[in-house]
Amino acid sequence: MVAAVELSISERVQLQFEVEQFLYFEASLLDERKLDEWLNLCAEDIHYWMPIRRTTTAKEVAREFTAPDAMAFFNDNKAMLALRVQRLSVGRAWAEDPPSRTRRFVSNVRVLDVVGDDIRIGLNFHLYRTRLDSEEDSWYGRREDVLRRTPNGFNLAQRHIFLDQTVILAQNMSNLF
Repeated sequence: MVAAVELSISERVQLQFEVEQFLYFEASLLDERKLDEWLNLCAEDIHYWMPIRRTTTAKEVAREFTAPDAMAFFNDNKAMLALRVQRLSVGRAWAEDPPSRTRRFVSNVRVLDVVGDDIRIGLNFHLYRTRLDSEEDSWYGRREDVLRRTPNGFNLAQRHIFLDQTVILAQNMSNLF
């Protein structure tokens, strides 16, 4: 097992900057519908997962999200993400014809730990989408991502998405988070 890496203050500041710049770049690729380029940022072993959130009592708050082996909105590997990207790119996704207009915001980015080449980060997000002439949707939540340092920059090795909403009012969830 690889131990966590201790960083100096200047190394932490530099890493924070690099992580934030990657996240902004990634968000712009998705907003500009450059999905193939986005997919190229994903590691071969990526886990892209969004559990379902339930309203629970205070005593059961640990069960608020479905477990990793239970039902989820997304539980994808790279092959599944490639299929999603292909459907969206060639116009086979009826829910995205005409395409949505999106804007992604990330904030409160925190480097949680560094283990080998993997950097575990936490952040908050807002995904705003408008479709057709009158559909508007917003998703808010937090993410737990793992970025993997490679000779060519970062790859996205994990994206775990935790929505604040328990009820999804959108007509579909055809966007990538």
